[in-house]
Amino acid sequence: MRWEPISKPTELRAWSNMPDYEQVRRAFDWTAARSQLSGLPGGRGLNIAYEAVDRHALGGRADVAALRCVDKQDRVTEISYGELRDRTNRFANVLRDLGVGKGERVYTLLGRVPELYVAALGTLKAGCVLAPLFSAFGPQPVYDRLQIGEGAALLTTPRLYRNKIRQLRADLPQLRHVLLVGDGAAEPGTIGFANALAQAGTEFEIPPTSPEDWALLHFTSGTTGRPKGAVHVHGAVVAHHTTAAYALDLRPDDVFWCTADPGWVTGTSYGIIAPLTHGATVVSDEGEFDARRWYRVLAEQRVTVWYTAPTALRMLMRHGPELASRYDLSALRYVASVGEPLNPEVVVWGQEVLGLPVHDNWWQTETGAIMISNYPAEEVRPGSMGRPVPGVEVGLLERGEDGRARVAHGKVHELTGADVEGELALRPGWPSMFRGYLHDEARYAASFADGWYLTGDIAARDSDGYYWFVGRADDVIKSAGHLVGPFEVESVLMEHPAVAEAGVIGKPDPVAGELVKAFVSLRPGHAPNDELRTELLAFGRRRLGAVAPKELDFDADLPHTRSGKVMRRLLKSRELGLPEGDLSTLEKAR
Repeated sequence: MRWEPISKPTELRAWSNMPDYEQVRRAFDWTAARSQLSGLPGGRGLNIAYEAVDRHALGGRADVAALRCVDKQDRVTEISYGELRDRTNRFANVLRDLGVGKGERVYTLLGRVPELYVAALGTLKAGCVLAPLFSAFGPQPVYDRLQIGEGAALLTTPRLYRNKIRQLRADLPQLRHVLLVGDGAAEPGTIGFANALAQAGTEFEIPPTSPEDWALLHFTSGTTGRPKGAVHVHGAVVAHHTTAAYALDLRPDDVFWCTADPGWVTGTSYGIIAPLTHGATVVSDEGEFDARRWYRVLAEQRVTVWYTAPTALRMLMRHGPELASRYDLSALRYVASVGEPLNPEVVVWGQEVLGLPVHDNWWQTETGAIMISNYPAEEVRPGSMGRPVPGVEVGLLERGEDGRARVAHGKVHELTGADVEGELALRPGWPSMFRGYLHDEARYAASFADGWYLTGDIAARDSDGYYWFVGRADDVIKSAGHLVGPFEVESVLMEHPAVAEAGVIGKPDPVAGELVKAFVSLRPGHAPNDELRTELLAFGRRRLGAVAPKELDFDADLPHTRSGKVMRRLLKSRELGLPEGDLSTLEKAR
């Protein structure tokens, strides 16, 4: 089922950053997009931190709030662009004085605290490579990532150092410096961040920086194997800036809140870099998810543009419209979502409860920036990822028996026309495309074929060029000759009033090959029982026919990654009694 599109008022075109999608797409050029940024003075190149901080601080916006950090006790620390320039200059000087040179990796293992933002941007100023880590990682995931990236310096807290680093440090000889943030007993062999910053100077000249110089190292986990370290360059800032304008409609007077942790690519690309390049005020919340807290942050900080995850929105849906109505959300003008596909009923919920539809968009760690999106001045098609960002060429490729693009003699077949389904692929050339997997050239080469980057995602395209997510190629279920996309099944189940969330897997079956099995969590007021199970299975059959779930279990706490995706892999492993594998990206139980 395709939900009715949500049309936009005509007047939106007058003030949107992209009033006419088709016109902008036809005329778009990445070189022209680059001209929207300043570049380093004297033609010395392009540096992310200069575009995010210094050009505003030196260009008349020094007193404008760059960061507004809310701590766990609701205390707010505000840092202007001028102050952020001084602090990031200090940290760049600290790295230089420590002998951490250009291209060396500087890791952060911190919560959402002001020091994280200072360190991230100061690292980029110094010409070092920023490698953010999620603070809830266990010792082994932290060790693996430090070892793969050959981290030269690490910024963390005394508690995290004691719990996750100290016992492993002897096995990390390349880790020369550990800087500790916050209160706590001094640790041998470490440096106090605050003291080091206080002793450093506030002037720092950013060295010449090529757009192809390494800037970011983001780790992404597959279902098997070690984490992959995706390398991004300073030129990626052109895509960060452009996509924030078109897909998020960001402007200098916005108050912007990206709820993703900066330990992940979204929290770095759109929680730090993109909004600051526009001169916006970035809101950061140190606290964990709580519906009342999040509504309070939105209201008290007068957030205008909100970028969050489908899981969080579904959790807010559970609390009903009454809770939202208690808060003044009148400043909010735009809501977008990323991290996993957005179920259509969440889009409609946004329209009904917030007065704003939720705009889904799609991208990956490897793409570095938003590639496909629903846009401010265009109609939203609930359940659709949207249409390609200007400057990005998207295609669908014919698939083979393994569900991936069929590659024969180095060639692939692009599917043309409407109502087709295949592996989503992108033509290389956008500035934020990853430049490699660190120390894994073969894995990187296998990501490309015949002039396409192969995403591993399966999608469909309608007659108007909107793309619709079907599933990961390795998630697609093959049942009795049908290829079943789990996301489609999950979305249908969520249309039932009792279902809050669903996860769908393929379960081996001697007759059908695989049968479709669903796991659902329920909304308040609904009890798990055989009667409801029968009702949900019948509901699925009516809506989906042959590809409907044949089995259904209730699960009050579906496993999620920290980016909000239901971990179908983990559901399947538990169902089949298989090893659960790497759980470093698993979100803590709520």
